[in-house]
Amino acid sequence: MTKQVTIDLDDEVLVFLDRLSGGNRSEYINKLLRKQCQFAIESELAAAHQQDAQNPEYRAEIALWDAVVADGIGDDADA
Repeated sequence: MTKQVTIDLDDEVLVFLDRLSGGNRSEYINKLLRKQCQFAIESELAAAHQQDAQNPEYRAEIALWDAVVADGIGDDADA
């Protein structure tokens, strides 16, 4: 679903947009904003991982899970 919006751009920004968009401003802006959205999500995720890595309780929980990852449970399910 798409919505039509109106935005104000500086003259030089509009010239730049027209030069790069290949005649389809909407598609270019949409792609640009999707990339920025993905970057923001990835940045937030990286920050959350960093915060978790510094949390002693989280690290202890991960250590417990790491200890059972290769415990063999379910290995013979295909047999």
